[in-house]
This record gives sequence, C-alpha cells and structure tokens, in this order.
Amino acid sequence: MAENKEEDVKLGANKFRETQPLGTSAQTDKDYKEPPPAPLFEPGELSSWSFYRAGIAEFMATFLFLYITILTVMGLKRSDSLCSSVGIQGIAWAFGGMIFALVYCTAGISGGHINPAVTLGLFLARKLSLTRSVFYIVMQCLGAICGAGVVKGFMVGPYQRLGGGANVVAPGYTIGSGLGAEIIGTFVLVYTVFSATDAKRNARDSHVPILAPLPIGFAVFLVHLATIPITGTGINPARSLGAAIIFNDKHAWRDHWIFWVGPIIGAILAAAYHQIIIRAMPFRRS
Repeated sequence: MAENKEEDVKLGANKFRETQPLGTSAQTDKDYKEPPPAPLFEPGELSSWSFYRAGIAEFMATFLFLYITILTVMGLKRSDSLCSSVGIQGIAWAFGGMIFALVYCTAGISGGHINPAVTLGLFLARKLSLTRSVFYIVMQCLGAICGAGVVKGFMVGPYQRLGGGANVVAPGYTIGSGLGAEIIGTFVLVYTVFSATDAKRNARDSHVPILAPLPIGFAVFLVHLATIPITGTGINPARSLGAAIIFNDKHAWRDHWIFWVGPIIGAILAAAYHQIIIRAMPFRRS
C-alpha cells in the first residue's frame, strides 16, 4: 500500500512539467533533442499541485521584487542629493540584483519569469501553455500590487509626494521616445532570457543552466542604466501596473499604456528573432 502511494506521489510530481524555460529543461546527454512544444491548452495542469505552487512562486517573487526596488527608489527620491544616496546606478543594481536572486530561487519551481513580457515571449515560443501563461501573468500582477502596497504602508505621505515609483515619460522626452525605449529594453531582456536558457546550449554546456540568472539580471541592470532617465524603466508590465495602481495619479495613468504596449512588442520581436533567425525553427525538417 505504501509503495502504491509513493508511486502516485511520483506520478503527480512528474506528470506535468513545472516549466521548461529558465534553465530547467537541460538535456542530460550530449545528443541534443528538441523539446516538444507545449500544448496550447493543458487542462490536466489545473488538477496538479505543481501548477498552483508555480503560480504562488511567481506571486511571491514579484511581490519581493516590487518591495525591494520601489523602496530603493523611494530612498533615492527622499535624499537631498544623488551623492548622499545610491544614485541611478544603485537603482539599476537593485532591479538587476533582485532579478538575479529571484530567478535563481524560483527557476526550478515556476521558471522564474517575474515579468508578463517574459511569460508572453516564452508562450509565443511554445515553451509553456496558454493556461499557465495567463495564470502566471495574473499572479505576477497581484504580487506587484501587494509589493508596492506594502511600501506605501511604510511611508504613506512620502510615497505620494515622491511619485510612488510609478513609470512615466520624463519631461523633455516624447511619447515615441518612451515607447521606443520600452520596446528595445524589453527586447534586450527577453532575448537574453531565450539565449541564456536555450535547451541546445544547455545540452552542450552543462554550466549554462546554473549561470542563466546572471546574464538575465545583468541585462536588467544595463537596461535600467540606459532608460531610467527616459521612462524610469518599465520593461515589466506587472511592475508598472503595481506602482500605478498604488500611486493612483492621473499623470501615471496617462502614460501607463506605454508600459504595456512597449514590452508586448519587445517580447514579440525577441521571440520571433530567436525562434526564426537564431534557431531557424520554421526551416527545420521534421
């Protein structure tokens, strides 16, 4: 009887793969085999605990991401000068460092997306089902709202006065400039995710899955260095939504569409570039 229960547990744990992306699908032998595309709908996922565990992991990761990063932004805004605070470089390190840490922690559970744009890109590449993609995005957005809400709870007055970490197009830049910055920044991030977690590279180089969080976090750091002066750097619709909802200012809502449209376009372009140009998937023989 105990043996049957143990077999059931193993079946429940392994029947539905928790995730393919972010370094968790490395081939064990050196002969590379293309993993099959994820089904569009996989109803069986809804009865698997691993599915809900992955969603909870995405919620917690995005919650922690917003909490640390928005709190860092508030600290910068409260300082009298950049010299007495972490500065823009410190903000960039906070975002990049948190992504590095959280991807490392959650990659084996949910894939460590922490970003609807990353989830969209991997869905378009057939790395996960539509069911899982929608669930991840919902949990990411809820986690971001809660993370920003906790920061506001710590500093209600300063939070509203200092902008709440919400993304807006900075004075002196056009809407087109802001949109372009978000598209290119998201492209850099999602392309890095694809490259760092490519199953073919995992089969060839055993160290790739272990190091995958590092280039992803570093890409976030570099994009923030470049685009903080333009938009405050979104490249993550959940991050922008969480800050906008808690800050709830008309100026933030006026520009908010940029931080969804830009990342969506960037993710689509990155997925297409990697799958069509780099991997040449449409041109492969079955």
